[in-house]
Amino acid sequence: MIPGRLLRFLAIAAALILLPIIDGNPYHIDILATAALYALLALGLNIIVGFAGLLHLGYAALFAIGAYTYALLNLRMGCSFWLALPISGGMAGVAGVLLGLPAIRVRGDYLAIVTLGFGEIVRIVFTNLEEWTGGPNGLMGIAHPVFGSFNFGVNSTPYYGLLVVLVAATAWACAKLRGSRMGLAWRAVKEDELAAGCLGIDASRMKLLALGLGGWIAGLAGCVFAAKQGTITPDSFDFILSVMILAMVILGGIGSVTGVIVGAVVLSAAPELLREFSAYRMLLFGLLMIVLMRVRPQGLFGTSVSPPAR
Repeated sequence: MIPGRLLRFLAIAAALILLPIIDGNPYHIDILATAALYALLALGLNIIVGFAGLLHLGYAALFAIGAYTYALLNLRMGCSFWLALPISGGMAGVAGVLLGLPAIRVRGDYLAIVTLGFGEIVRIVFTNLEEWTGGPNGLMGIAHPVFGSFNFGVNSTPYYGLLVVLVAATAWACAKLRGSRMGLAWRAVKEDELAAGCLGIDASRMKLLALGLGGWIAGLAGCVFAAKQGTITPDSFDFILSVMILAMVILGGIGSVTGVIVGAVVLSAAPELLREFSAYRMLLFGLLMIVLMRVRPQGLFGTSVSPPAR
């Protein structure tokens, strides 16, 4: 028999997948697909920031590595989307671990500066490697996914369905991880690294694992993004994107799986909902964020304020 919690989870996922049938407006579906992409990124960053307590300000770089991996594999080697999807995730995951090897020696604000620098270095490298990455103009003509005889094309509906499946699978895995021995080890490292070491927990190994898993999820999102857009440029992966994803995690509630998804949906949809007030849209958006953080500093679904360890 299927557990009640899993049944509810599957029912919600199925309802979201069928949503385009209820509302077939292409513009609305595109907004939902974008929100689902951000939700996937927020879930990945939540493993790093929420579970392991590592303040990461260069997450967009891992997203970019996944996107450029698929673009190069497709354009240079004719690799299909489905084969490139796990490879893109793996490349971003490896990059996350390689970043962690020197970065985990520092904590708090210093770690944030290191990861910020990593994000800018990756963007600048992609900008200057014109022979491979197209430089500032980026890469164009990236193939859309093909499933059997069906080509995803530029229609947002199939991408939305794919992203909902990825978000649902990732959210379920994150929920399981949070209650597992690994999740408890991450929590111990986040709360008190010295005490965690006294309990026999290898803090460095747990941090690298969080960076690797978070990077892998960012790589998957990057692969889908490149396939959907058909073209990518370095400017799509700037520092502002990293801050935006971090804001989604904080808004929803650091460490909360449900919260970061809601935070991603709110922050990605709010600018569109405020489009009628185009002259004051960003002002209203900023005021909304300030009010929410004053009323709920722990986030919408957070239970307590637990900032990354210093």
